[in-house]
Amino acid sequence: DVQLQASGGGLVQPGGSLRLSCAASGFTFGDYAIGWFRQAPGKEREGVSLISRSDFSFYGNSVRGRFTTSRDNAKNTVYLQMNSLQPDDTAVYYCASGRPKTLIVALQTGNGMDYWGKGTLVTVSS
Repeated sequence: DVQLQASGGGLVQPGGSLRLSCAASGFTFGDYAIGWFRQAPGKEREGVSLISRSDFSFYGNSVRGRFTTSRDNAKNTVYLQMNSLQPDDTAVYYCASGRPKTLIVALQTGNGMDYWGKGTLVTVSS
């Protein structure tokens, strides 16, 4: 079975940092792009980042310059380093995998992402 398990969420003060992990199993990890998406209460899902099979990274406008994604194919894990966190970053963060035709579109819409994991809650508050 395909599994994507996000972890590392929690409560952090504004300006703080967190690192999320997404551990994957059940598919050939290195063949898939892995994305991070988030959804805040009452808001639509938003693409945060996406890393391609060949390690190219794409970011949503609201996180570019603050968040960094990376992958470790030996560990079947993708990371999301989040710095300078703000209250607007509060959301449930999900990781997803897929082989989309267009990575930018996949980041913007989630289309082409085949597998989705359960999320981890990030709360930014003082």
